[in-house]
Amino acid sequence: MAVSVVSSDLALDPLISCKLCMQEHPVKAMHTMHQCSCIYCKKCLKQYLSLLISEGSVSIITCPDGECPEKGKINGTEIRLLVNMKDFERYRRLKFEIEVDLDPHRTWCPEVDCETICHVCSGDLLKARSVSCPTCQLEFCSVCKSTWHQDQTCSEYVNYLKSQPESSCKGRDTFSIPFESEVESNIKRCPMCHIAIERDEGCAQMMCKRCKHVFCWYCLTNLDDDFLLRHYDKGPCKDKLGHSRASILWHRTQVIGVFAGFGLLLLLMSPFLVLAAPCILCCKCKICKCFQDDPDIS
Repeated sequence: MAVSVVSSDLALDPLISCKLCMQEHPVKAMHTMHQCSCIYCKKCLKQYLSLLISEGSVSIITCPDGECPEKGKINGTEIRLLVNMKDFERYRRLKFEIEVDLDPHRTWCPEVDCETICHVCSGDLLKARSVSCPTCQLEFCSVCKSTWHQDQTCSEYVNYLKSQPESSCKGRDTFSIPFESEVESNIKRCPMCHIAIERDEGCAQMMCKRCKHVFCWYCLTNLDDDFLLRHYDKGPCKDKLGHSRASILWHRTQVIGVFAGFGLLLLLMSPFLVLAAPCILCCKCKICKCFQDDPDIS
C-alpha cells in the first residue's frame, strides 16, 4: 500500500504581526529584541534606528514600543545587525562624542580643527580650572571653554569680552558662553552634560536634546521627577513657567487623571488577567518553541 508523504518544505511558515507597520511577516523577516524580547520586522527597526541616528539621538536608544514593560534598550551590537555600515559609523562617532561630553574628566579642545580630547583634573565641575591641550598647546577654561582667565570668573570674563570690540577678540572667545548665565540670557549650558542650549521661545521647562535631562531654564533645577510642575508654585521661579495658571491646573488634572485611570483599569481587569494568564503563557511557549525549531531565525 502506497503511503503519501507530505514534504516539510510545503508547510506554511508562521506569520507574525509587527507592531510598527501592523503587517504580518514570516519569521525570518522578524527580529526579536535582545533585552525585552519584543518582536518587530527588520525593515521597520532599520527605519526606526536610521531616523534616530540621523537626528543624533543616540545617547539611549530604547524599544520602539512606548509601553514596553521591560523598557528595553538597544545596544551597539544589535544596532550593527540592523543598520548599514554608514549609519553604524555615524552612531559610533556620535556615541563617542556624547561619552566625552558627559565625562567630567575629559573635554574637547575648543580650538578650531583641533578636535583633541583633553584631560580635566578631578574636583568640583562648576569650578573653573585651567586645561592645556597637548596638541595645539592652547590653555583654556574647563567650564566656558574660552581662553584661560585666572583672576576672573566665567561670567566676568565673558562680560569683559562683550565690552571689547569684536575685532579684538579671538574667534573662540567671541562665542564663549558662561555656565552661570544671567536670568534673562538666551543661551545657557545644560547642568548635566554642559552642552550649550539656546532658548528662543516656549516655557521655562527645558529638556536637553543630548542627555534628555529636564531642568528649569531660570535656576537650572532638576525637574526630571516634577510631573506636576510644583517647582513654579513658590520660590524665585514662581509663576515663571510661561503658561497661564489655568493651563497648569489643566495639565495637573490630566496627569492625575491618567494615573487614576490606569489604576482603575488595572483594578477592574485584575480578575480577567488572572483567568487569562494560563492562555498567555501557553501562547508564549508555542512561539518560543517555533523560534527554537527554525534555524534561520536571527
